[in-house]
Amino acid sequence: LFPVMKFRGKIVDVGCLNHFTRVVNTISKLTKSCILRLTNDRLYFILSDKVASGGVAMWCQLFQGNFFDEFQIEGVSEEHNEIYLELMPENLSRSLKAAQNAKTVKIKLTMKHCPCITIAVELPSLSSHSRIVTHDIPVSIIPRKLWNDFEEPSVPDFDVSIYLPVLKIMKSVVERMKNLANHVVIEANQNGEMNLKIDTDLVSVTTHFKDLGNPPWVEEGTQPDSFQVRDPANMAEARIDIKRLLQFLAGQQVNPSKAICNIVSKKVIHFVLLHEDVSLQYFIPALA
Repeated sequence: LFPVMKFRGKIVDVGCLNHFTRVVNTISKLTKSCILRLTNDRLYFILSDKVASGGVAMWCQLFQGNFFDEFQIEGVSEEHNEIYLELMPENLSRSLKAAQNAKTVKIKLTMKHCPCITIAVELPSLSSHSRIVTHDIPVSIIPRKLWNDFEEPSVPDFDVSIYLPVLKIMKSVVERMKNLANHVVIEANQNGEMNLKIDTDLVSVTTHFKDLGNPPWVEEGTQPDSFQVRDPANMAEARIDIKRLLQFLAGQQVNPSKAICNIVSKKVIHFVLLHEDVSLQYFIPALA
């Protein structure tokens, strides 16, 4: 049996609730099932299909203090004060949608017929009695010995890092391309230029973006060695499944202040969306 773990959180501020709901909606568009990792000060949504074997991976991190008014956790042990749960984000998203006008939302780890995340929504009421609606979301508890499977992915040793164009514009371009091809090539350089290309027997289409800017990784000391020798005009490219790219662009509700694309030539595209207190990383493997 699992050790006794406890988790309870409470969201009162309607702005925080809406923001949290948007994050969960985004996650639910990206994956059917994921890991929710709870620590003292953060929540993580994790999908760790092995990119090497063709799966996508996702890592989303939130600081609980920016969302929750109360947040208490008793993890597996004092030493490992964390909880890992597997859940279907769509279920969480649905429960939160029903809570949009709530006075408070309480989230708790409970034991019903199986372990659950129970969401208790206090709705405004005309009488003095409050109306509380509860939703039980079944979860699986991930044992301590499997936690290593869900470690934070390292930032790949990329060839090019570039800011993305406005995501809505990029999405409409990719939507049109999807009607013509199954794969898209993303190529970019350190001069702020990026191209989206499709090439089939019937049609070749390239959309050019320029003056996008390149993130200053140099300052953070995380600059890969490959940067030292690279001509800034040289393009790095990766060919990816267009449906996966569109799923990422269409599901996005976080409205990031920064959106970055890192390309490891012919291997992987690594997207990073940053918004104040939320960071979302998404890895799409390249096709041969």
